[in-house]
Amino acid sequence: MWSHLRGAGVLAWRAGRFMFVSQVLLTVVAGALPVAAAWLTKLVLDRLAVSGARVDLVVPAVALGGVGVLAVVVPQAKQFARAELARSVALSAGGALFAALNRFVGLARFEDPVFRDRLELAQQSGRQAPTQLVGTALGIGQAAITLFGFVGTLVATAPWTAVAVGVAALPTVRAELALSRRRAAIMWDTSQTARREIFYAQLLVDPQAAKEVRLFGLGNFFRGRMLRDMRTVQASDRRVDRRELAVQGLLGLAGAVVAAAGLVWAVTAAHSGRLTIGDVSVFVAAVAGTQSSLGSIIRETATAHQALLTFGHYQAIVTAAPDLPVRPQPTPVCRLRRGIELRDVWFRYGDGLPWVLRGVNLTIPHGTALALVGLNGAGKSTLVKLLCRFYDPTRGSVHWDGVDLRDLDIEQLRGRIGAVFQDFMSYDLDARENIGVGDLPAIDAVDRIRSAARAAHVDGVIAGLPRGYDTMLTRIFFQHAGRDDPESGVFLSGGQWQRVGLARALMRVTPDLLILDEPSAGLDAEAEHDIHARLRRHRAGQTSVLISHRLSAVRDADHIVVLADGAITEQGTHDGLMTTGGRYADLFRLQAKGYHDGAVG
Repeated sequence: MWSHLRGAGVLAWRAGRFMFVSQVLLTVVAGALPVAAAWLTKLVLDRLAVSGARVDLVVPAVALGGVGVLAVVVPQAKQFARAELARSVALSAGGALFAALNRFVGLARFEDPVFRDRLELAQQSGRQAPTQLVGTALGIGQAAITLFGFVGTLVATAPWTAVAVGVAALPTVRAELALSRRRAAIMWDTSQTARREIFYAQLLVDPQAAKEVRLFGLGNFFRGRMLRDMRTVQASDRRVDRRELAVQGLLGLAGAVVAAAGLVWAVTAAHSGRLTIGDVSVFVAAVAGTQSSLGSIIRETATAHQALLTFGHYQAIVTAAPDLPVRPQPTPVCRLRRGIELRDVWFRYGDGLPWVLRGVNLTIPHGTALALVGLNGAGKSTLVKLLCRFYDPTRGSVHWDGVDLRDLDIEQLRGRIGAVFQDFMSYDLDARENIGVGDLPAIDAVDRIRSAARAAHVDGVIAGLPRGYDTMLTRIFFQHAGRDDPESGVFLSGGQWQRVGLARALMRVTPDLLILDEPSAGLDAEAEHDIHARLRRHRAGQTSVLISHRLSAVRDADHIVVLADGAITEQGTHDGLMTTGGRYADLFRLQAKGYHDGAVG
């Protein structure tokens, strides 16, 4: 807890020192104002009760008026300082969080549902918790200043009242801390349910999902699930709220009894002449102020406690080590000259999970085209992830010109790889940026971008858009000037997006390794033939890995590897594998028969 508190304080201090100090000074003033107001009121009342002392009223009356002005101005100034600090903290915390995420160079964390839950809470707490903790700490300080001032008043007037108020508040401390722990636990326990609720809600407004939602009548189905998960989260919150209502109600009643008893005593003492009218007023203010200050301290402490518990998720991410080991002084990545080699590679996504790759030994010589074929789940995409070093082998190793990938500079390695993935991204950016992000240093190089688009045979499509390469390929949001222009954003077809994704991969003009994972998925037969003809010309003389379920697209590869259950079962050229008559030959003939039967039909 201390570590979390220190981390939040350091983050807030670095984000906005001036506003931090301003809040501290304003807090001291705000804490002293109620005590000053109570004592000045006593002076005014006592002097009013004394005949002939009206001249002495001017100074305390003016001072009381000044306190009233400050009581209005200071909270507003505090609110502005807190809001300004919150904005600075949000920027700083968001930057630190996503910098930490960028240190995770692999995919394991992002494919872990527990990490996803923690990330969701970290995004919320990272922006809110530091400001909240500073605010609660200052709130506790302000209440403490007021409390000490009024406790001194009570001790001087009726010591038993100070003791009674303190004793009545003790159970509240324990109860509020228990409730704060419970609230933090509920946020974690219901995080997956809350994420599912958001998922179902997003499906109901997602334009990409709208077709199937309406065709299959899924609207009420997803709405029902969203409401079910929402009710589950609300039920957990409701249970804590009910407990809090009962606890605070009973403890508030105890405090009211103490205050009532003190008021009866003060009135009786004033009637007997032991207290003046001013004494009664300051006593009443002291009892109310003490109870209010104690309540504020308890509530702020509970809020801070809950914020610290949730801030732990943020701290866990920003202080986490990289998900893949990175050498302090990695070996520079030279241009590929000999080839890539997998040596007895075994891989699974977690302890106790099935093996996805089993003892794979494979060499991809420089300048050759290797095709990976096999049924779904055979391990093809996992092998590609290892080549890109999104994961490390569980056993064995992958080598680049004889050097283990784990010893290489990971950014340089990926800078030498071009890839189009089956699940490529369709970014909510304009056409130029959608292609240009394939090679960030060249994102403004229009000639390079158009060349890649021509190679993917999508230049004509983009040039025909309302704003050409500056056209937004989304209708999610627009530039302000084009908010009311229906042509400021467009939707592309699946095949057109496929070509944009391919152009993105081709931005790296001469990559050492080109990975093409189902590059023609979603294209018609004519477009598929055209794409593969273009890719054959593009990858000529390059080291490339091609994955496709359509075996006609890989038959011209220099070497074909057949994977089944994570192991290599066959390998060779197309002609050699057809002559062998194994699994590859059976699959090829089956697909060819399907095309033949379709043509005959």
